Amino acid sequence: MSEARSRLLETATRLFYTEGLHAVGVDRVISEARVTRATLYKHFPSKDDLIVAYLTQADEAIRAGISAIATQGMDPDDAVRTISRSIADDIQRADFRGCAFLNAAAEYPDAGHPVHKAVLKHRQWFLATMTELFSGTGKIDAEPAARHFVMLRDGAMSAGGLTEPEPIRETFLRGVEGLLTYRSGQ
Repeated sequence: MSEARSRLLETATRLFYTEGLHAVGVDRVISEARVTRATLYKHFPSKDDLIVAYLTQADEAIRAGISAIATQGMDPDDAVRTISRSIADDIQRADFRGCAFLNAAAEYPDAGHPVHKAVLKHRQWFLATMTELFSGTGKIDAEPAARHFVMLRDGAMSAGGLTEPEPIRETFLRGVEGLLTYRSGQ
């Protein structure tokens, strides 16, 4: 990745996440990234392409983090707990503004739009990954359990950006533990 492309994506990521996708124009990204308009459009033919690149980068980071957890050799319940703690810790970041993907979906509700498609691609992967982890427990309800987990996560990510994060974090972790306990028959 060229230095200019990297600066553009880094700047866009910071601005899009903190201020919103529609609120930030390309002129602002160009100015803060210290590049020319031609450089922006050389790397990203449109603002939508820049937004999709921002979401793709976020998706890749999440995939790498979950892959690192899943390949540690821990049992699936502990992997789910570790992923949950990572999500819970994210909610407590000082600059936390919710889930980049939920935020993008709210701003781009048209299912045919490239930004919305990038969101759906990430969410489909996340659900499939969590289903696979829940399947590793040997229980027959892996897909419903994974959907439940994703809904808990979505709620925590939304609420964590609206109010004091600690109670949200605790509630999310308690919900995941309840899901795991229920599933283990205890």
